[in-house]
Amino acid sequence: MLNSKALHYGTVRNKIRELFEIGRQKKEIFGPENVYDFTLGNPSVAPPKEVSEAFLEVLQTMPSLEVHGYTTAYGNPSARAAIAGVFTERFGGDFTADDFYLTCGATAALRSFLSAFISEPGLEVMVIAPYFAEYGCFIDSCGGKMVVVPPDKKALQIDLEAFEERISEKTCAVIVNTPNNPSGVIYTEETLRGMAAVLERKSAEYGHPIYVISDEPYREIVYDGKKVPFIPHIYRNTVICYSYSKCLSLPGERIGYMFVPKWADDAKNVLAAAAGAARMAGYVCAPSILQQVIERCAGVLPDIRPYEENRKLLYESLKGMGYDCIYPDGAFYLFVKAPGGDDEAFCEKALDLNILVVPGVGFGAPGYMRISYCVDNAMIRRALPGFEKLIKGYK
Repeated sequence: MLNSKALHYGTVRNKIRELFEIGRQKKEIFGPENVYDFTLGNPSVAPPKEVSEAFLEVLQTMPSLEVHGYTTAYGNPSARAAIAGVFTERFGGDFTADDFYLTCGATAALRSFLSAFISEPGLEVMVIAPYFAEYGCFIDSCGGKMVVVPPDKKALQIDLEAFEERISEKTCAVIVNTPNNPSGVIYTEETLRGMAAVLERKSAEYGHPIYVISDEPYREIVYDGKKVPFIPHIYRNTVICYSYSKCLSLPGERIGYMFVPKWADDAKNVLAAAAGAARMAGYVCAPSILQQVIERCAGVLPDIRPYEENRKLLYESLKGMGYDCIYPDGAFYLFVKAPGGDDEAFCEKALDLNILVVPGVGFGAPGYMRISYCVDNAMIRRALPGFEKLIKGYK
């Protein structure tokens, strides 16, 4: 007898992955140069040279057992200390290795925190639309219930009134993703302070802390001098999930961390529970060689100029054609209102022209579509006539 939930998630792909597979098949039929795949958030910029140099240094100078052997479950203390040093430099405070647990990317961190906070079936985790499509799977697999805050259609910030209305005594956590996937929006400090005030009030009312899980894989990919507020300084009961997949262009290597600030309620036990959840899920330790690389590259920043160029080209071109686009402050996605209002119908029409974009319904925002611009600039240029043909069909 198979686990029906596991079977469901193993046979029904999310829309992003489904479209990616369709794109792969189309490339075999029409040729890669004639298929315009804007589905995955797969960084197109090469890893910084410091990363390649770190790999070589580790492989050439360190004993094999240190490179490839098991590490402590929490991760090498020296790697965690390096990350703590970057935190201290960038955010101010007194951070130490003991505040961190190294994980197989942000997904493992998020899943572990959810498992730690969802202490009994039916507890609620709030997500703010638009949201990363896999949140529902992670929450459901931990026995929780996902509660969606509908999108603020003015600026895709957080609708604080709708947010407060949906909090209940069963709310154990809120997932916040800024810069946001799929919109590229950065939640302002004013928005986050408003959210924090609501959570402080509701935590006091219900007699238990409501934690913020800050999902931050795009923290360093921001434009125009914008800053991403450090949420633990705004709301004390904030934990962070982080991945080096995007900033260091290492999505396939699976390295990230969990962070719990010392000032959070029951901080030591929160991190211990998340570590225990990782253990229960079968995570032995993060990849050893990647821990060594991150120790040397924890403060390295990405070259975002190619993404800036792509953002400018795609945003200005689509706006000029008549598309209604959300101007992204960070990440590498353009969130666009679907002409005609039906995102799934529009994306089907785009598929007929070998243009693959993701409908917003999977992100909790029907009527929009996500276009990933971490792609080759020349591919964007080749796709533009197709986008123009599509919107002309609605005029």
